[in-house]
Amino acid sequence: MRAALLRLRRGTGLPVAFGGLLDGPGQVRIGELSGTATRALQGLAIFSGNGLGGKAVALSRPCAVTDYHVSRHISHEYDTAVAAEGLRSVLAVPVVVRRRVRGVLYGALRAAQPLGDRTLSAAVAAARDVEQALVVRDEVRSLLAAAREPVADPGAWERVREAHGALRALAPRIADAALRAELLSVCGRLESAVTVPDRLRARPVSLAPREIDVLSCVAVGITNAAAADRLGLRPETVKGYLRSAMRKLGAHTRLEAVVAARRAGLLP
Repeated sequence: MRAALLRLRRGTGLPVAFGGLLDGPGQVRIGELSGTATRALQGLAIFSGNGLGGKAVALSRPCAVTDYHVSRHISHEYDTAVAAEGLRSVLAVPVVVRRRVRGVLYGALRAAQPLGDRTLSAAVAAARDVEQALVVRDEVRSLLAAAREPVADPGAWERVREAHGALRALAPRIADAALRAELLSVCGRLESAVTVPDRLRARPVSLAPREIDVLSCVAVGITNAAAADRLGLRPETVKGYLRSAMRKLGAHTRLEAVVAARRAGLLP
């Protein structure tokens, strides 16, 4: 949200931006401020249908007013907080994920001036950033929940390995440090979940995180091109990481590398 507000200000030229995420049924709570002079808007609960943001939530589309305080197109439950910040022209863009409003971004001027289509388009682009981040966060939480479930049969290990590969691929895209750490912690538990007999256990090997990411893709049958797409890398880069991992593991083929990595406790 903080990064999206900065992008909104840069893209629109608006001096003030603020926003928040869903905090209950039909309620968004303002949690981030950028460029504000007061804390009047911090923590404000925006209810569906109320004020400009509530209208954007209810209609699930961007809304704007040229002069907030005299506009007849919105209700005025939040006039005191808006006046304390000295805002006049305001736009509100809903954050919508899978047809459900998950938050609102605002941009504002301290003067009553029309906000053009270019300004609105830039604000919508900033909202899309938040939507993508929420999609990733939702996917991570779903995978984390699946990864915590006990594995009841040997065939289920393929699903575990799929989840492990997906989690490894998502980790670099997570801005939330706590969530990223939790994700990698679950990956670690998955990697050590299989007990390897002593006679098969490989010597300790240290691989770079990206080498493990690539091997986790190879382990579930993904091609180099598909691995590059999943990991956000160039195919040549994926090949380089794979060659490096194979060299460290003493493997001559992709399959040998996966087997060696599992014996070393680096893959589930």
